[in-house]
Amino acid sequence: MVTTTAEARGQARGVVGLVPTMGFLHEGHLSLMERSAAECDLTMATLYVNPLQFDDPADLARYPADHDRDLALAEACGVDLMVVPGPEEMFPSPPLTGVTVAGIGERLEGEFRPGHMTGVATVVTRLLAALQPDRAYFGRKDAQQLAVVTRVVRDLGFPVEVVGCPLVREVDGLALSSRNVLLGRRRSKALALSRGLMGAADRFDQGERRATALEAAVRSAVPDDALEYARLCEASTMTGATMAEGETVLVAAARFGPVRIIDNVCLVADRRGASADRGVRLGHPSLIYGSE
Repeated sequence: MVTTTAEARGQARGVVGLVPTMGFLHEGHLSLMERSAAECDLTMATLYVNPLQFDDPADLARYPADHDRDLALAEACGVDLMVVPGPEEMFPSPPLTGVTVAGIGERLEGEFRPGHMTGVATVVTRLLAALQPDRAYFGRKDAQQLAVVTRVVRDLGFPVEVVGCPLVREVDGLALSSRNVLLGRRRSKALALSRGLMGAADRFDQGERRATALEAAVRSAVPDDALEYARLCEASTMTGATMAEGETVLVAAARFGPVRIIDNVCLVADRRGASADRGVRLGHPSLIYGSE
């Protein structure tokens, strides 16, 4: 483990893979680490809870953390170097510079969590500039984040390949998130979001292409007072789509008590055929629940 990006960069060798995380690792994070370890000569993972992407101080305060656990899990997955920078290392003074991706970062999460996507883009830019990896691995669970990071790399000319990896779900379909451990008794209600998305994917498989119908499948499954949005978007720009044609993603967000959940299914329809990417499911309870 190192605490400065200079130390990490000094130990780099060969093809370097980077897995940025905010800690409290789950199988989704570990799948990124394992893929990087398989494809790169050296894998770095970062553990930094980025305050810039939290619009609610209470959400930041209750974000789960267990560094010793995370270090052991990362090592077991083939991570060569865990980078755990403190706030003074990442931003010695409050940053006056922010990275905003016009359009892509302003929709969806940008509407419901003002400043969130700028916080994500800013910290990822900081990590890419400081650590200089050859590849950076991100899960498709946050489709908008993946689109934002991909555009940042393209526009700013970072010599790094952004690798999108499958969304990982729990046994019952709930998209894996470190925050799931905070759901408690609300967990059964939270399953409505993934059920709605799976229902929409089933309708897509049956030939439905209209955004209105696919979005309605999600809305019908999730209580109105919980659902924030359900929208079909073009995958690379996150602009609204009227039809599921080409590469699109049906994204949704809902709040269950103090816990906010995002989820999506990727829908591809072109002359080669059609497919709905529902992610991959675990065959066992997630490690985030410990020995419960």
